[in-house]
Amino acid sequence: MTRQLWCGWKLDRDEREALLGRHPPRYARPVADHVTFGPAGESEDMPRASSARIVGRADDGEGVEAMVVAIDGSTDRPTGGTYHVTWSLAPGREARESNEVIAARGWQPLEREDERFRLTAARWPY
Repeated sequence: MTRQLWCGWKLDRDEREALLGRHPPRYARPVADHVTFGPAGESEDMPRASSARIVGRADDGEGVEAMVVAIDGSTDRPTGGTYHVTWSLAPGREARESNEVIAARGWQPLEREDERFRLTAARWPY
């Protein structure tokens, strides 16, 4: 089985705990790991982003919670979909389901945008 390489940004490990404190996870397994841009090599050039803001939240009420983020002021991923961080999952749910939840149910803006948090460009197999 060949694994595809994805690209995006990893959340700063030191800031992750503070973000989880400000936005307590709804489900048992906190994720809060990365923002996906798209498949490596198949996507247009990834923007140079060193920070993002949490601007909204999506939750299907059944075990998938995601925080919508703005990168360079936009939540729209050029490769399609919405920039987000899978925030927490219930047992049996997977991070990739965040895309489906946002597409099917949309997302709710936060009353106030969160402060900026650091990102680091990264690639990872999936």
